[in-house]
Amino acid sequence: MITGKNYIGNELSSIGSDTYKTFDPKLNLETEWTFYEATKEEINKAVGKAHEAFQTYKNFSGAKKAEFLEAIAEEIEALGDELIRAYCKESGLPEGRAVGERGRTMGQLRAFAQLLKEGSWVEATIDTAQPDRQPMAKTDLRKMLLPIGPIAVFGSSNFPFAFSTAGGDTASALASGCPVIVKSHPMHAGTGELVSSAVIKAAERTGMPDGIFSNLNSSGIEVGQQLVLHPKVKGVGFTGSIKGGTALYKLANERKEPIPVFAEMGSINPVVVLPSALREKGQDWAKQYASSVMMGAGQFCTNPGLILGIKSTSLDVFINALGEEIDKLEPSCMLHPNIYNNYEKGKKELSGQGGADVVAEYEKVVAPNYAKQKVLTVNGANFLKNPKLHQEVFGPFSIVVRCADSKELTEVLNRLEGQLTGTVLGSPDELKVHSSAVDALKGRVGRLIFNGVPTGVEVCPSMQHGGPFPASTDSRFTSVGVSAVKRWVRPVSFQNWPQELLPEELQDGNPLAIMRIVDSEHTNKKIE
Repeated sequence: MITGKNYIGNELSSIGSDTYKTFDPKLNLETEWTFYEATKEEINKAVGKAHEAFQTYKNFSGAKKAEFLEAIAEEIEALGDELIRAYCKESGLPEGRAVGERGRTMGQLRAFAQLLKEGSWVEATIDTAQPDRQPMAKTDLRKMLLPIGPIAVFGSSNFPFAFSTAGGDTASALASGCPVIVKSHPMHAGTGELVSSAVIKAAERTGMPDGIFSNLNSSGIEVGQQLVLHPKVKGVGFTGSIKGGTALYKLANERKEPIPVFAEMGSINPVVVLPSALREKGQDWAKQYASSVMMGAGQFCTNPGLILGIKSTSLDVFINALGEEIDKLEPSCMLHPNIYNNYEKGKKELSGQGGADVVAEYEKVVAPNYAKQKVLTVNGANFLKNPKLHQEVFGPFSIVVRCADSKELTEVLNRLEGQLTGTVLGSPDELKVHSSAVDALKGRVGRLIFNGVPTGVEVCPSMQHGGPFPASTDSRFTSVGVSAVKRWVRPVSFQNWPQELLPEELQDGNPLAIMRIVDSEHTNKKIE
């Protein structure tokens, strides 16, 4: 049941007087649910509980933390249709998307649980003592990754499950040994509360300390700001706009004790279409990319917002085909009137830039909050001199750039801001011919795709979801896949430490049987 209250650890709380409602974008009206804005007292209590919980939770075994994560997945599934209905009502997204995203979220939780059970993720490294070494004795040193403390997680607008309350940031932080305080996204606060109830049930069921998880409601920015500035919060996870992510990053770095902010933000995900792709599969690629641009009303961080090609008749044919294919597709509902209005504003601004021509624009009448798709084209010279054309328009929108030649294509790629993904369509031989362009693309993205579409992010160890700024605030880390756990830890060395007081991961006997680096050798053997 949705109460509209805040979860302060295991306690439901509503001591404030300010409230707000969520919105049903398909019906174009508010939902029946009222939510209480978290007060400063509730924020302090949630963070205080998280700090206390950390003193216990950080020492829990991987197996015990894994049990907790698996229990969360089970409790989310147990919410059944009530959760799916809330998701659809607050997002305007279809039931199939809700069910799929719920499955992905449970899969993430279980993947981190498996990581914890295996245990080698802590990167245990041991250099044993050499007391007789000349000219200087070598001391015993042992290093591993340890959790940093309570983490503030900001729910995203476009993934109410997978990047929100119990999404990747929360799952990875809990796996690392860090408690989590979620700042629920105001567009799907009811969905967030239901998921929070599952997390709390799982925590109680598996004997987790009170405060291991809290969920705070807020329709504005003040609660998020207070969380980031709270001295007992030690890290931040964010998925959203460049404006929001950079504001949190700046705030965190202005603290007396700066803390890391791992923000996944904007991306237009450039796609380079080489001549062979146009000659051999131009029509097919046009159809695939029309669908990719339209997927989820264009509300994916990996939406292909920029397509680049070298001026030719084949490119002209591809552009026309893309326009025809995208015009065939029916618009779908966006997440919220605010997102729809921002889409219309961004679309209008970029359409008004000099040298931009319309390739396709859906003109039929649609229901409120349904996004009409649009594709523009511009030449490479205009794109290079006008940075506004580099901006992300969050929705079913894309720009095709006609570059004069391979040199200009490379220059355009070198001028781009950081991106989550970069795609090349063509043949393997062409990658060699256009190696300068490929190298330029590689320097701007976190994931390189060959002959595919960027939409769709596989949750697996090899996934890199992050890229140079402004795609993310730290391109060395991913927000998807089990290596995301490394955002919430720091390396600690133990020098000449008593065996019985060392973490099990570093003890000579290796009781967890994990893989370690011992005197430069990868091994799971005991130290004799």
